[in-house]
Amino acid sequence: MTGITVQPRPNGFGAHILGVDLTLPLTPEIVLNLREIWLNHQVISFTDQPLDHAALERFTGYFGGYGNDPYVQSIEGHDHILEVRREPDEAIAPFGAAWHSDWSFQQTPPSATILHAKIVPPIGGETLYADGVRAFETLETSLRDDVESLTAIHSARRPYSREGYEKSGGPDRSMTILPSDKAWGTQEHPVVRTHPESGRKVLWVNPVYTIGIKGLSVADSEDLLGKLCAHALQEEFVYTHTWRENMLTMWDNRSVQHCAQGGYDGHRRVLHRTTVAGDQPF
Repeated sequence: MTGITVQPRPNGFGAHILGVDLTLPLTPEIVLNLREIWLNHQVISFTDQPLDHAALERFTGYFGGYGNDPYVQSIEGHDHILEVRREPDEAIAPFGAAWHSDWSFQQTPPSATILHAKIVPPIGGETLYADGVRAFETLETSLRDDVESLTAIHSARRPYSREGYEKSGGPDRSMTILPSDKAWGTQEHPVVRTHPESGRKVLWVNPVYTIGIKGLSVADSEDLLGKLCAHALQEEFVYTHTWRENMLTMWDNRSVQHCAQGGYDGHRRVLHRTTVAGDQPF
């Protein structure tokens, strides 16, 4: 027995976990239990976890090697921790304020993303999560059959090319963004991926990094992607997560996309982020 209590959301997408102290090393039994809970609920959270850098790195390591995090400067001395920061006087949208799956433009995107809240504003700043499993399962049968054989094209160009960086107000951020011509590269992934651990099928396109459908015209690609993204982001598939200071949240990047919310102008918000390495989608 691990002493862990799971408080799932009513529809099972997302769960809060009690009875574990992440500031201390975890036993293999607890790690195995947490992994099972995470796979079942896709988004898990823990409150009252005052983690330093070493504890956050240790927790990340329980779930695999680090992911590759390009285009954003890491914390000095901690190459795998990014600081997601927005200052009170920043006039541009929060970092991550459009729906996306982290680094889906990579050949092997992260399996998990972990966020630890350091400074939480008194209002706003929620994160929205969307369930790609239910999105796939509820597609119209004919559309589901059509898209299962399609390949999507992903790229980092919109936010991280030099042009995208300037257009999105990158120079005005308190975070250090590292734009690059490499962001113009593309990566192909199936429109519907199979989760490598659960075996469930996932609708896996997103508005930021998915730029087209292989073999379709620009107009047809835009039409289909618009339809698929609109379906995936319906309210019934979305969980609104409210943060508290010292809360840690971890989500399955292979089946979940997310979107940072604003609404806290005049207040500072700081979170620390790590990713866990993943596999090539199939």
